[in-house]
Amino acid sequence: MRKIQTQGVHHITLVGADRQSSIDFWEGVLGMPFVFEQPNLDRSEESHLYFDPGDGRLITIFTKEDRAIDAAPTSGDVGNVHHVAFSLSDAVFRQTVERLDERGIKHSGVKDRGFMDSIYFRDPLGLLVELASYRFEPPVGHTHADVMLEAHLLRTERGDYNIAPIHLADAIERLVARSQRTLSSDRAAKDPYAGGRAGEVNEPDE
Repeated sequence: MRKIQTQGVHHITLVGADRQSSIDFWEGVLGMPFVFEQPNLDRSEESHLYFDPGDGRLITIFTKEDRAIDAAPTSGDVGNVHHVAFSLSDAVFRQTVERLDERGIKHSGVKDRGFMDSIYFRDPLGLLVELASYRFEPPVGHTHADVMLEAHLLRTERGDYNIAPIHLADAIERLVARSQRTLSSDRAAKDPYAGGRAGEVNEPDE
């Protein structure tokens, strides 16, 4: 018996209402370029819209012009999608509450997730959407998942409840130590200010 090894999310497909409402939300609110459209090859009465969420992968929507918009929250039953999450840069994330408020979109406010910050709201069809911003950048040659795995190991070693910034910082240090070489024979932490050599910090001249 052998695994079928995945190499990333290829696309996620959602059932939308009409064509224009899908474009207005995915491109008009979330800024995802509308890159491709063709008939749903399994149901010719539907159209299949493709949007780029920002990483070159795809969010696709099945649309049908006589399908009405229903804002009731989607089912939270077992086997259903709970929410979909999209990544934001910190600069955009800091503007998100204001920009949702400008549109009158109800949202959760900023939620502290330890390793990231999140804001939740529902799309016009009741799907829960998360906008998330990591609190860290992985070292060169590593992914966010690499840092998360290492931070998890540190968290469990220490018996902590959830991942916090200290686990992320220490995880990044561990990954750098393992993957980047040095000429030093001892790369442990040092105190170059021993003996009172640390001076006051002056504001730089403009």
